[in-house]
Amino acid sequence: MMEISSIPISASHRAKLLSAGYTTLSSLSSASPSQLARDLNVGLQEAIDILKASSESCRLDMPDGAHEFCKGAQTAWDMLSEEQALRHISTGSGDLDSILGGGIHCKEVTEIGGVPGIGKTQLGIQLAVNVQIPYEFGGLGGKAIYIDTEGSFMVERAYQIAEASILDVFDNFGCPLKEIQAFSKRLKPESFLENIFYFRICSYTEQIAVINYLEQFLAEHKDVKIVIIDSVTFHFRQDFEDLALRTRVLGGMSLKLMNLAKKFSLSVVLMNQVTTKFTEGSFQLTLALGDSWSHSCTNRVILYWNGNDRHAYLDKSPYLRSASAHFSVTGKGIRDATSQCKRVRMM
Repeated sequence: MMEISSIPISASHRAKLLSAGYTTLSSLSSASPSQLARDLNVGLQEAIDILKASSESCRLDMPDGAHEFCKGAQTAWDMLSEEQALRHISTGSGDLDSILGGGIHCKEVTEIGGVPGIGKTQLGIQLAVNVQIPYEFGGLGGKAIYIDTEGSFMVERAYQIAEASILDVFDNFGCPLKEIQAFSKRLKPESFLENIFYFRICSYTEQIAVINYLEQFLAEHKDVKIVIIDSVTFHFRQDFEDLALRTRVLGGMSLKLMNLAKKFSLSVVLMNQVTTKFTEGSFQLTLALGDSWSHSCTNRVILYWNGNDRHAYLDKSPYLRSASAHFSVTGKGIRDATSQCKRVRMM
């Protein structure tokens, strides 16, 4: 029977486990995250990390194949507790975060589509910056992967958005001088840029190759908390003539991205373009790649113009109501709209 000493955790956590009566891995197997957090007097996320480390140690000690079955043995309450412990990535706009249930969710794939110039790339850069906001200030303190298929990523713009986000952190939290000095090394625009891993993709074969490589890359960089593809559409619209083959390739790619989001507890954000579709006697704008692709994401957000104003519409979500919000693209990045008609509208 494996003992607590075999779990790769800190000495202080190991001491707390022993003090609370958890002496073997089997004694931890029936503990829920919330129960363990109470017993050890630690945060819920710490309890989840301890249970994950325990599960991994147990997996290594089991015969091949047996751990896969045990790994799936999880109660719905544990799943809810784990989901509630996850933080969201802010878009920079409070109204947009509101219709998204707090921001972009980890462990999910979110598709963001819209016409050229609406702000998709601006939003992608904003997310790559905001995911790096330290945990102490409400962020994830993670890193970002930016896969650029169109050459639209602008490093100067990323620097501007990083500068503005740093100022927002200090303004919103009213940090005293001591805390500002403590975080001064981490909260620099240069540091934010260093934490964005950039891949420039020039063909659909390169795109497939990079996505196949992501699992290895993420295993080596476990602090990555968001993967952004801008856009997932471009090369598949340009280079493919066999639509049936395209559908199969896209299906395999989306499945891999969903699995990566869950396995590494990160967010995958896919930018999509628009195309025209003939419906009921007229041409209408719709997101590219067809109806089958719409099932490849957990959430779908459509950005659109209403006169001169930018709006976001939550078109698909398994647990949120459809809603729209007004947002702006400013020199600082994505922000709440400044006009008089700023309002979240439920559909």
